[in-house]
Amino acid sequence: MPAGLEINLAPEVLGEGSPEERAAFGLFSICAGPLTLTEGFDSFIGALRAGPLVSGYHAAEWFGWNWWRLLYEPYSPRSADWWRAHKMTAIGEGYVWPNITFRTDGVRAAILSEPSVNPEAKPFRYLGASPWVGPTSLLEDAIRAFFTRIAHRLDERGIRDSNFQRVLADLISERRDSEMMERRRLEALLGYDPDEVDESVIQTLLTDAAQFGTAAIDELAADAAGGVPLNAGRLRTIASYEGVEARPGDAAKLAQNDLADALDQPAAWQQGRRAAIALRLKERLGASPISTARLAQLLGTSAVRRGPTGGKSPLSFLLDEGTGQTRVVLRSRWDTGRRFEMARLLGDHLLFGADATLLPATRAYTFRQKAQRSFAAEFLSPFEAIEDMLQGDFSQEAIEEVAEHFEVSTMTVETLLRNHGLIEREPMADAA
Repeated sequence: MPAGLEINLAPEVLGEGSPEERAAFGLFSICAGPLTLTEGFDSFIGALRAGPLVSGYHAAEWFGWNWWRLLYEPYSPRSADWWRAHKMTAIGEGYVWPNITFRTDGVRAAILSEPSVNPEAKPFRYLGASPWVGPTSLLEDAIRAFFTRIAHRLDERGIRDSNFQRVLADLISERRDSEMMERRRLEALLGYDPDEVDESVIQTLLTDAAQFGTAAIDELAADAAGGVPLNAGRLRTIASYEGVEARPGDAAKLAQNDLADALDQPAAWQQGRRAAIALRLKERLGASPISTARLAQLLGTSAVRRGPTGGKSPLSFLLDEGTGQTRVVLRSRWDTGRRFEMARLLGDHLLFGADATLLPATRAYTFRQKAQRSFAAEFLSPFEAIEDMLQGDFSQEAIEEVAEHFEVSTMTVETLLRNHGLIEREPMADAA
């Protein structure tokens, strides 16, 4: 289990500044059990401290303004302003804030603590720490507890109607209103601040959710990354031009105990891997490469041809058109890419959508998409077989040879090696 998470503010005296700033001044720290994510060297006292001296009022404002995005918006390298809602250095206000990034995939959250960019930074130089990873609910609880601390400080000083207090009151009201809460969640998934999304976009998402289910539409919203997601009409048009016939009833299935075992894993990559191992065992595939024809059969389709426009769909998906027909659309123009996309859709079918009308495989970094990618990597190229072939040789040439053997990309092989700690793993990959 992940360590508990606390955002603390030990009181200190500030002799100048606004009443709000002075009321919430103190030593700011973020701790997870014995791990201190804000520790650094304070040049004023010439010693290490658990955190900097700052006004927690500004941190509380920032957490309040970005509440919905912090909890619901997945990491998005395609969004130019993602960092403003997820990195504490964006707070500003004249203080040296921690080089900390908050990320979530909708199920799990991570806090990445990095050293100060300048190794000679003053008055406070952050050391950085190991990432904290745990359920998003623990991050939510920690922020709410911090709100309570700051609100109490302001009340003690007789401060009323400050900006933070108004932001907090709005948040409380929104969380009590189920319709408003749904709107805010969708705005965050789309990568926008509150009330920045056109009402017609939200209404289209809600209408499409009635057809395809909220879970599938959430994936489309997260994939939009600051843009406008594909709607039902556009998906059906793409399916008619690019899609090939599928029969989900003929697709592979997992035994209930195997499915339960996979879904019981905490991390997305672990869920995908368990499901892939279970399906290989069930289908008696051993550790051999899977032919494209066999892969298509497991997905419930017999054809894997490219559509007439040459694979120009912005995403891969399986769509029940509501007319008794289901079609599979693959995005990639490359054979290895299309095999990987078929495997992703197969993993999604097994783990999340056996009865769903829309199974999307997108570019987003949600829990569901990460589980898909993990399933596809393990199913197409089992880790134990890769490890046996490489025999400790992780050179580019050796990786390329393994990738060619399993008909996957070198990126797929490298991802498996990272997941198992054989080559350097990206920080916070579990929650990215």
